[in-house]
This record gives sequence, structure tokens and C-alpha cells, in this order.
Amino acid sequence: MSRPLAVICLAAGLGKRTKVSLPKVLLPLCGRTLAQSALLATAPLEPARVVVVLHHQKDKVQKALTESLAGTFGRLEFVDQGAPKGTGHAVQVAMQALADFRGDVLVVYGDCPLITTQTLYELCELRGDAPCSVLTAFPEDATGLGRILRDDDERFIGIREHKDCSDDELAIDEINAGFYCFDSEALRPALASLKPNNAQGELYLTDVVATFVQRGAEVPTLQAEDASEITGVNSLVDLALARALMQERILWEHLQNGVLIVDPSATWIDHGVTIGADTKILPGPVIGTGCAIGSHCEVGPFAHLRAGTVLEDGAEIGNFVEAKKTRMGAGAKAKHLTYLGDAVVGAKANIGAGTITANYDGVHKHETRIGARAFLGSGTVVVAPSEIGDDAMTGAGAIVKRGSKIGPREVWVGVPARLLKQRELAPAKEKA
Repeated sequence: MSRPLAVICLAAGLGKRTKVSLPKVLLPLCGRTLAQSALLATAPLEPARVVVVLHHQKDKVQKALTESLAGTFGRLEFVDQGAPKGTGHAVQVAMQALADFRGDVLVVYGDCPLITTQTLYELCELRGDAPCSVLTAFPEDATGLGRILRDDDERFIGIREHKDCSDDELAIDEINAGFYCFDSEALRPALASLKPNNAQGELYLTDVVATFVQRGAEVPTLQAEDASEITGVNSLVDLALARALMQERILWEHLQNGVLIVDPSATWIDHGVTIGADTKILPGPVIGTGCAIGSHCEVGPFAHLRAGTVLEDGAEIGNFVEAKKTRMGAGAKAKHLTYLGDAVVGAKANIGAGTITANYDGVHKHETRIGARAFLGSGTVVVAPSEIGDDAMTGAGAIVKRGSKIGPREVWVGVPARLLKQRELAPAKEKA
């Protein structure tokens, strides 16, 4: 950015229409919250200041954003709007925290998670020497959205809130997206002049823009190429629609990077997942934030990979297998009906159907270590912490007690499992 940038994120709304107790801006969306997604879109712009305006359940929202965005920005600043009195009032409160700031002020929304960095960058660059720039869009349904007013020469002359529109103005299909980039020095006096002269008795941020136009200033507008970017989430129906759009973006990125997703319509992958080229994703998997999958792997069908799971190159996780905080070595396989929690599985190990690492003792989680080329028979239960050596084997239905250490090539069977013999390995094939 050519000028210093401050971001104001409006996240004080009550969210009554969601009908859930969770603050609206903390609703989940593909491994992030709504507000986290909105703020992350601003991060590549390298803002000097980021101010989040809160009120409803402010302590919970502040804690969640501070934790989820740790290390993303130099510092997040939070202000309490108090009783919300409109978008203009929210920005007034935020600008009090930015009293010493000079530069661009970008306004975004904690319930608009689909906005992209590129659009925000273009909006800021567009402002130039103007007092502000305005983002517009042409959605399929403009109901409830403010309309963009233009003169006969198509120059921007104002914004009319939906509830204040005449019948002719309601027929306009270009809407105000609500995202603005302001010159801080122009914004302050315009905010101070706001009056609640509208049907809701609120202070509208759109009236700030109107002030600039009335003073004869040119206000440039940017049309969002994809109207879905400005989608706001006000209900759980909106959330479901936003999730479908965000999921499509995530899947398309993996497809473009050489990941074979057999059926994108039946695949759930969160943000923050890395997948190598030539990996095949079969239908029905759920892959959560914080998973890393190498190349030439296979996942699914109906697998569940949770945070901290790593599949090294060539590893395979199959039908109805759940893995949490587990590392599968190169070429290791767990193909059927298995739970692997807090486990380290060596290269080319084979985990039989129905195997469970019993990692939780009711108070703490414990780790299971399974060596390279180990073979666990169907229905094995390994009570953690335990270790299974390289090339070791368990018989079907074996119960490996807590604290067990199965040595290399040892075969253990029974309930509880006991040493039976040393495993005989096939001689390695000599290369021609």
C-alpha cells in the first residue's frame, strides 16, 4: 500500500436472526469464524492499525479473535460501541481509538467473510486523492440493500438505504456493498456532522459519503467482480450459503494445484489444509484445519482427518477412518474402520480394520508409537501410552495394555496381548 492503512472491522451486532447463543461473528465457516475470515482478507494489505468494534458478548469475541489471529497482525485493538446506533456511530467510536492515525481507513464487516484481499486492495488504490472510495455490486436480489444513485452521466451522487428508497430507487439493481476506503482527515469532520435523519433514527455511514458528494467531491466506485464477495451472514440460512461458496473456493484451489478430488460436491476441506499433487480425495471425507497431506496419498471415502494429522507421501487413510493429531509415515496404510488418536505410525506400517489407539484415560491424552512396517491385526486395541517396534505384529483382536513395549519383529496376541514369537520376514528382493 502506498499510504499507511488502518482497518476498522464492525463486529458489534446482536445477530438475533441466527437464533443461536453464539455471537454471530463467531459462527464457524470452513475452519474459521466469520470475523476471522473477514480480518484475514485484510492481512496481506499489512495494515498499521486494526480496530475491531464490539458490543454483544464482547469478551467472548475479543478472546476468540485474539487467539485465532495471534501473530497475524502486530496488534488487534478492541473498542466497545455501547448501545449500537448505526454504522456511522460504530466508526465514530473506532476513530476515537485512531485519533493519532493519518492515512487510509478501510471499513470491513465481521459478518461478511467472503470479501477478498484483491477487492480490498483495489478499493484502497482507487481512492487516490478522493475523500473516499465505495464498493458496489449487482447481486441477483437487492432486497434490503442500499441503492447506488447516479446522475445522467453515470457519475456517483449518493447512496439510499433500502428502507428510505422511493419505488423508482428500489428498481435500481446496483447496490452499496458497505465497504469503504476513507481518507482519515476527510472522515473525521464528516463523522462529526452526522445526524440521525432517517427512518431508524441511526447514524448512517452512508451519510458521510453524501457529505463528500454535497461538497462537490468526486467519489470513485469499484464494482465487485463477483457479487458473492459482499454476502453478509444474518441467519443460519445465510451461513449455509456462505459455507458452500467458501468451500467451492477452497476445493478449486486444491484442484488447480493437482489434487484429484473425485467428487467436489461430497468433499469437505477446511481452510489451512495443505495437500500435495497427485493425491486422490475420494467422496465423503471431512478434512479439518491444521492437516497436512503429502503427494500420492489417498483419503476416503468417508474419512475424518482432524487437526494435527499429517500424511507423509504415499500414505493412505480409507473407509470410515478417523485420525487426530496423528502422523502417518510414508506409504503407511489404515484402510478401514479405525481410530488413530495421538499416534505416530512408521513408514509402510499396515493398520488393520477396526484398530483403535485408546489415547484418553479420562484425564489426559497419551501417545502411541507404531514402528515402520508394523502390522496390526484387525480389531487391535492399543492402550496408550504404548510402543510397537519396527516390523512387529499383533494378532486379530489383541488388547495391548497401557505401557506396553512391543519389540522389533515381536508378534503379540491375545487379551491381554502377550509375546507369542518372533516374526519371520520375507527376504528382501534383490534389485536386478
